[in-house]
This record gives sequence, structure tokens and C-alpha cells, in this order.
Amino acid sequence: MTTSTQNIDSLVIQKIEQCYLTATDYFNCSFERPTIRFNQRGKIAGSARLQTNELRFNPVLLKDNQETFINEVIPHEVSHLLTFSLFGRVKPHGKEWQSIMIDVFKLQPNTRHQMDVTKVTGKIFLYHCQCGPVELSIRRHNKVVKGKQNYICRRCKNTLQKS
Repeated sequence: MTTSTQNIDSLVIQKIEQCYLTATDYFNCSFERPTIRFNQRGKIAGSARLQTNELRFNPVLLKDNQETFINEVIPHEVSHLLTFSLFGRVKPHGKEWQSIMIDVFKLQPNTRHQMDVTKVTGKIFLYHCQCGPVELSIRRHNKVVKGKQNYICRRCKNTLQKS
């Protein structure tokens, strides 16, 4: 691990702690701190594992989008853990989660990031239907090849075929 990666990771850990302190003040109760991992893969910036109280962050997207991670991704993911702690199992981006984003962290409850995912995009396989070409990820392509899954076009409702 390079020094710069350690510095970025340290900033993430500090921001998570800051979010928890803000939530502790707002709700007047303490929260168990999560395990933090930097092993999220693919196009996902971060994820919250509710049952294991764990936060995962994508190291590639983090390195290229530090400010967005600090200001948006971390509060977003911490809000998921706080929501689970306070309300149990509810809709992932439901009214409880949204209220934490708005009332506690003073942020818009956005559900998707706008980061460039070029570096983390996996191999794409071209399929087609009556509408034209459709791109499938390697995971979905492999399911088709193994006969475990067929995918249907949302527009024309036909089964996608390998190009």
C-alpha cells in the first residue's frame, strides 16, 4: 500500500467517524462502528453490509473521486447502517434512509453516483433483440452460456440473443 493510498484510507475512516459523531448528536444515542474494507469491485462506489455492520469502498473509484467519496458516498453508506440500526429492515432508499440523509447529514438523498466508471468496467458482450444491440456484463453473459439465465429486452420483450 502506498503512502497516498494510506492517506486516502485515513480520510475515509475520519469521515466515517465524523458521520457517526453527527448521528450520535442528532439521535442522542451511540452506534457501533462498522468494519471498513476497501475491496468493493465493479461500478459500485460503496456498499453497506447490514447484518455484518460493514462498509465496503471501491479503491479505484475512491482514488479518482476523493472529494465525491468524502462528501457523498460515505454519508450515503453510513446512512444505510444507521437506518438499519434505528429501524431494522426497510426499503434501502426508503423514507427512513432519505430522512437521515436530509435531516442528519443535510444532503440530497441521491441513489446513484455520477463518477466515470471507465477504469472499472468489465468486459462487455454484445447481444441483440428487435430493438438493436444490448450490452451484457461478463457475469450475465456467463449465466447465459451456462444455461442458467435468459435475459429479456425491457422494450420489445424478446429474449436477447448473442450477436
